[in-house]
Amino acid sequence: MQTQDLPGSRIRRTVNDLVMAEMFLVQATIESATAIGEGIEELGKQIADRNETGQTSWESLSQVLQRISDEALEPYTTRYKYFKDMIGSDS
Repeated sequence: MQTQDLPGSRIRRTVNDLVMAEMFLVQATIESATAIGEGIEELGKQIADRNETGQTSWESLSQVLQRISDEALEPYTTRYKYFKDMIGSDS
């Protein structure tokens, strides 16, 4: 009887892990999209607010782009770590 329960529990755990991974992915995607949207808004403001010479500083634009990419990536790395820790603690 125990041999029949073992595959069922593995399947159940695998399905549970898959559902959790998908939930983490959705959360990370929402946070990432928010960070990208806010970053694009800030980028637009910087382009519109030109300095006294009428030119936009490429350094400041580069820094904004780097920050956008960092903030867009962070939710995925954090959620991946949470998921890895969760999987590790279940074993």
